[in-house]
Amino acid sequence: MRRALATTVTALLLAGCTPAEQPIAAVEDRSNRDGTSAPVADPLYPAYGNPALDVLHYDLALTWAPQPRTLTGTATIRIRAVRAVSALRLDFSPAYSLTSTTVDATPAPAHITDGDLVVEKPVPAGAVTTLVVGYTGTPATVPMPSHRGDVEPLGLTVTADGSLWTMQEPYGASTWYPANDQPSDKALYDIAVTVPPGWSAIASGTPGPSTDGTYRYSSTVPVASYLTTLAVGQYTRTALTGPHNLPITLWTRPSDGDVRLDALRRLPVYVQWLEDRFGPYPFPSTGVVLVPSQSAMETQQMMTIGADTVQDARSATNVLVHELAHQWFGDAVGPATWQDVWLNEGWASYIEQLYRTDGDAAALTRWEQSARVSDADLRKRLGPPGRPRADSFAENNVYVCPALMLRQLHKALGDERFFALGRSWAASNTGTARNRADFVAFVNKQTGRDFTGLINAWLDSPTTPS
Repeated sequence: MRRALATTVTALLLAGCTPAEQPIAAVEDRSNRDGTSAPVADPLYPAYGNPALDVLHYDLALTWAPQPRTLTGTATIRIRAVRAVSALRLDFSPAYSLTSTTVDATPAPAHITDGDLVVEKPVPAGAVTTLVVGYTGTPATVPMPSHRGDVEPLGLTVTADGSLWTMQEPYGASTWYPANDQPSDKALYDIAVTVPPGWSAIASGTPGPSTDGTYRYSSTVPVASYLTTLAVGQYTRTALTGPHNLPITLWTRPSDGDVRLDALRRLPVYVQWLEDRFGPYPFPSTGVVLVPSQSAMETQQMMTIGADTVQDARSATNVLVHELAHQWFGDAVGPATWQDVWLNEGWASYIEQLYRTDGDAAALTRWEQSARVSDADLRKRLGPPGRPRADSFAENNVYVCPALMLRQLHKALGDERFFALGRSWAASNTGTARNRADFVAFVNKQTGRDFTGLINAWLDSPTTPS
């Protein structure tokens, strides 16, 4: 996610490492392509998510009626019970009424209580079951637990003209479908959205055929619930082609104007720059949908970008490079819990700075020096990035401070080995959620050097490491 205020990122310090310079090691491919996950309870937001369940696949059939502002949906959800459960429990908004509920084609009693859909059906450990939920209602958002300058309510938002849009990190997917709304449970998706004539529906995933007002999208690489998106409105579609014929789709509204569209047309340039350093774009397609927001979000394959953040070419470059970088770092591989949101934002923030200072070593040094000053202030006010506060989600300490940590790795390894490290991390973990221990072990194995102390110091120290 993009911060509202431009942030600098920080500083110096090489590494305490073993002296032997070894080649980057090959690491086994641990990617997950079937939707199987290893859910864990989230320590920051334990009220969201159910680690006893592993959702394998969501099939969402949605219809939006702008005039009564009613969303009608049927969610067909394949679930693996990680351990025996007495009932199926998923996050779901009380704004909806249930119209039907079945488990393996048999009716099952269900109710929505305290933001949870509870389906009274026991499932033994290891069993895979299919839950089908029919529902209808007017979407309602939930508060975002942060003090950022671009704080907005989370989840599916209805605008004055009946349009829809959503940004939902760290939780908020459950404002439009029943979800295991935690980052460790990635799943495959098929989304079909039916809208009135003259309206378009945009969702995360690869676009499929649209017929009779129904727009279809599918995800063949598992997606965390917070990385899904939905937008409905009177949009115009612009098709581009990126490197190696990558399909790129831009969705804009008449109010967005030519300047914003022209800025978005540079996406192929940014994709190529990222591929040159971090390997092939990890998904079958990419794109942008502009929405009436002050923020921007790296929703998988279809980035949700606030029109206010791309008002000119410079701001658009910063935002788009940041969110595109997340497709490798945050989407292809992301954090298992929100304790490690730095894994997302540190990489994207540092890559944004690398793009801005590309080929200008002095500019990168100036950024590092300035960021070090910012780092000291952020640690004092918000704490270290490895220990984020639940009421201060995605504030600048998880952007600036870990970006500086990556800067130290970069200086210790040099360009070739650093970019090889990033390529391997994203490629061999695509479709999975990882934690700090995974990252430290990976770095040490890949480089043949012990960076444990450096990484932990930058993530845990109450003051800037010196």
